[in-house]
Amino acid sequence: MTQIETQAKKGLPPRGMRKELDCPLCDPGARRWSFRWMVTLILGVMIAAPAHAKPNSASGLPVGAQPADIDRLAARIQRTFDVPGMAVAIVKDGKVLFAEGYGVRALGTPGAVDADTRFGIGSNTKAFTVAALAMLVDEGKLSWDDKVIDRLPGFRLYDPYVTRELTVRDLLTHRSGL
Repeated sequence: MTQIETQAKKGLPPRGMRKELDCPLCDPGARRWSFRWMVTLILGVMIAAPAHAKPNSASGLPVGAQPADIDRLAARIQRTFDVPGMAVAIVKDGKVLFAEGYGVRALGTPGAVDADTRFGIGSNTKAFTVAALAMLVDEGKLSWDDKVIDRLPGFRLYDPYVTRELTVRDLLTHRSGL
């Protein structure tokens, strides 16, 4: 089977047809791991540190989110989502209450994940950015139709008109040509 047939069978365009598929971090397998990592992180935070839980005075972590509890949860998440490695951090009021790595960086390699391991999460950061901005919109601190130049005075594009008129919504819906 040719490379084109293989890619077509997977529902993907052949390599070279889409630039973002040509980078190792953006291939379908890497995106699968990125998505799994993101789901793992979100589930871990939601389960390990519920907002309504009272902090434990010794560690500052909520009851049910002690290191042993987090270790068990991390092991369960790794098994459930077939994730070779992950890192968990709990941050409150700018203070790191917990940071730990679990498993390995890549299957078949000895490199362990630690609290400082960086994961390639690809385009998931776009969703995080929009979610953070949506929180600001909900709080009334930002509007989707605010001019970018009003929020980032140093922002400049080649065309002064576009610089002046570009909105937050334009950036997030890819109407700017950037």
